[in-house]
Amino acid sequence: MLYKVVEFKRNKISGSYWKVAIAAAALLASASVRADYASHPAAPAFIDKLVAEHKFNADEVRAALAGAEKKQSILDAIARPAEKTKPWFEYRKIFLGADRVAQGVEFWNTHQATLARASKEMGVEEEVVVAIIGVETRYGRYMGSYRVLDALATLGFDYSPRAKFFSSELENFFLLAREQKQNIGDLKGSYAGAMGYGQFIPSSYRAYAVDFDGNGVSDIWNDPVDAIGSVANYFKRHGWKKGEPVFSRALIAKDYDQSVLNARVRPHLTLQEAAAMGFTPAEGRFNRDEKVVPLEYEGELGKEFWLGFSNFYTITRYNRSQMYALAVWQLSQEIRYAYEQQAAAATTSD
Repeated sequence: MLYKVVEFKRNKISGSYWKVAIAAAALLASASVRADYASHPAAPAFIDKLVAEHKFNADEVRAALAGAEKKQSILDAIARPAEKTKPWFEYRKIFLGADRVAQGVEFWNTHQATLARASKEMGVEEEVVVAIIGVETRYGRYMGSYRVLDALATLGFDYSPRAKFFSSELENFFLLAREQKQNIGDLKGSYAGAMGYGQFIPSSYRAYAVDFDGNGVSDIWNDPVDAIGSVANYFKRHGWKKGEPVFSRALIAKDYDQSVLNARVRPHLTLQEAAAMGFTPAEGRFNRDEKVVPLEYEGELGKEFWLGFSNFYTITRYNRSQMYALAVWQLSQEIRYAYEQQAAAATTSD
């Protein structure tokens, strides 16, 4: 097997390199907008943790935090994500369209061998990997313009609803930059600190990124081969089952049980139990013991009802939004159809 998860020697990085990286991060910040996170009330505990648990130099961590900028635009963006402000029929249009499908087919054609190997070794369909990268970054075209240091410092220190989570990601980001020998002030990503083709947050990068081309580095910032392998590895590690169902449109009884809709839990109702509550698959043949969760979405013509299977739940491990999961799956199906049509047309012309 060519790929491998890269195990970095922690705390072995050259001290001179790390000092240069920290100094550069500090110099990049503008004094007029700098929050001076080194002086934030929560900073001493954060610095102490990095020193005690990961052997960082306190002055260097302090300098990096002092160089981070508070970004109000980040706080504004995280307060109004599309998943919470748009109904399904509007959210869907963001990610499904002729251009994104065509670009997905182009990406598949370009990386056909890599996608086929990832599918074989990881057990994840090619179109699913392509769709994830398409939804996240339009196949690497838009990977985010925020400095990750700014994003995670802003959210870790100044976004109280999820400060604990983002503080942990900031900790992981310091570790990732050291392990990957990257300048901590140079790395860019989304407003939430996600990076690369597949938009991995630092903890996910450290846990699931793989060196899929065997060059000794797991680089999802610049290397689409590693990015493909890493997305597939993420799905494998979260229980994706190749060839198993993801969604089915649902038929509803007049007295369907509304209380079970959109439960944010692992699919737990057998199809037989779901049927007793008023939800049956509108298509396909399934084992009646298959586990599902009934879902309701706001479509352009009214309510849409779906059944989400185990693979649906795996997509929500990548992004918790149930609308995101349906968008990824529908995009994957459109890309697969367009790819097969292209292949069929090429065969006919030959």
